[in-house]
Formats: sequence, structure tokens, C-alpha cells
Amino acid sequence: MTTSAAAPAEATLRLLRERRIAPSILSADFARLGEQVGEVLAAGARVIHVDVMDGHFVPPITFGALMVGALADQVHEAGGILDVHLMIERPERYVAEVARAGADGITIHVEATAHVHYTLQAIREAGCAAGAALCPATPAGALGEVGHEVLDLALCMSVNPGWGGQEFIPFSLDKLSRLRRALPDHVALEVDGGVHGATARPCVDAGANLLVTGSAVFGAPDPAGAYASMVAAAGIG
Repeated sequence: MTTSAAAPAEATLRLLRERRIAPSILSADFARLGEQVGEVLAAGARVIHVDVMDGHFVPPITFGALMVGALADQVHEAGGILDVHLMIERPERYVAEVARAGADGITIHVEATAHVHYTLQAIREAGCAAGAALCPATPAGALGEVGHEVLDLALCMSVNPGWGGQEFIPFSLDKLSRLRRALPDHVALEVDGGVHGATARPCVDAGANLLVTGSAVFGAPDPAGAYASMVAAAGIG
């Protein structure tokens, strides 16, 4: 593989580098998924987070490339992107399939494969933005051994991956600050887990520009209104 092959679209990179709330469909009502995604897109969301879980790397099983494909046209027609978070073992096996389904960014866990650089390179060659995620106990320095030329996004888990509705782990704020100082400016910094009205602004202040929110948006009776409240709480509107 060579890093001179296909690269992410500039529009994708621009959205990932902006300060944005990224609603996670993990907390959506699956019977009304298209409707609820449409509501937050209409409210201004442009980054839709898709958590793929395999029952091995994390206990739950969620959905895969078929769900990405089901949402891709709707999200893209609204000017948005699909931010796909693979919480799965051996993610290098599934990059091509998820990219073909319509993902714009694919994030893998450094704990889930022995071939982190190879997998990030494969993601970029598939035309997607490449992200690397760290579980709470994984040191921020783990990304220091990943070539930044193949890294577009770093994801700091602020809860243990696998379940929605967990409480934000407070020391994640210090970890976010350390990541932001260590990463080049072109690498987006995302935080995922326990992000709600009280934790959003501290995450932004610590250096995160993408805030994944699940139950705080899709768990609310009015997802569009909840999205707007999250934007205000984060001070990014």
C-alpha cells in the first residue's frame, strides 16, 4: 500500500475538523431511524456517528455495513457525512465493505488490531478519513507510534466502549488535553461517551472539536431540540 493512493474528500475533512455535535444512532429508535436522523439533519447536524459492534471486542452486537448503506443517501443529500466507529476485532477485514456502503470516515480501535498503521492506510486508500480510537485505559501516547500522515481523527473514549448511557469518566478531560497538544492541527479530536449538557463545554475547552452524543440527543422526546440544546451547551453554535 502507498499513502499516495486515494484520500478522503476535502468536504469530509472540513466537517471533521469543525466544532460539531455528532449524534450517535446507537440511541435512536430503530423503528423511526430515518425519521429521527432527518430531524437532526434538519436541525443542523452534519456528522452522524454510527457505532458498529461485533459481540467480541465489546459484548453488544449492533449493526454493520447494511445500516451504513441504508443511511448514506439521506445523510449525503443533506450535506452530511457518516462517521463510522468500528468497535470490532480485526477491523482491517471490513474496511473495504464499510467504505463501499457509503462511510465517509472510519475509526478503528488501536486495541482491536495488531496492524493499526496498515488499517489506517487501508481506510484512506478506500477514500475515507481514517480515525484511531483509544479506550479509557489506553495511554494517549499510543498514537505517538502511528504515522500522522495516515491519521485524520483521534477518538478519545470517555466511557468504556460498548454500552450507551454511561457516566463520563472525569480524567478523560486531561487525556483530551494531552492528545490535543500531541496531535498535529490537521488531526481532528473526537470524544465519545457520557457527553451531555454538563460535560460538553468542558470537552470543548479540553480540545475536542467533535462531540459524540447518543442518549442526550436521540434519547430525548425531541431529538432536533435536544441537538440544538447540545450545540448551545457546547458553545459551538
